[in-house]
Parts: sequence; structure tokens; C-alpha cells
Amino acid sequence: MQVDLLEAKNQLSKLVKATVAGEEVIIANHGEAQVRLVPCVAAPGLRHWGALAGQFGDLDVAFGESADAGVAKLFNGA
Repeated sequence: MQVDLLEAKNQLSKLVKATVAGEEVIIANHGEAQVRLVPCVAAPGLRHWGALAGQFGDLDVAFGESADAGVAKLFNGA
């Protein structure tokens, strides 16, 4: 379906529901197609909280005293 920009503004929730249901929705300005609404798709593997748990090493090491000493050595020449 193609709708004019003003109609899209006034009926956005209806158009979103139609898009999620699989209908193609084109928004036009003065009869010229401008945008196409498409449903969002979740990235595979990231569908729940904690999906990346255990994927990385101990990140707290980056904030320890040895890391601070290394940064100080780089910037202070110590």
C-alpha cells in the first residue's frame, strides 16, 4: 500500500501493524515514493540478556594497578 505523508503521520500505528503483518507500506510525498517501512529483525544470537556472557576475559584487569602503571609509563616516560 502507498500512503501520503500526511496520512502516514495520522495513521502511523495502523501502518506499523500492517508492516509487521507482512504488508509492504510505502510513504510518498506529493505522489513520489520516499520511504518503505520494513519490520525490524533481531540479530541472531542476541535474543536475550546475557547472550555474550563468558565471551570475554576478565575485563577488570584493564582497571587494575598494573594497567595504571603501564599507562603512566607510556605518558610520563617513567
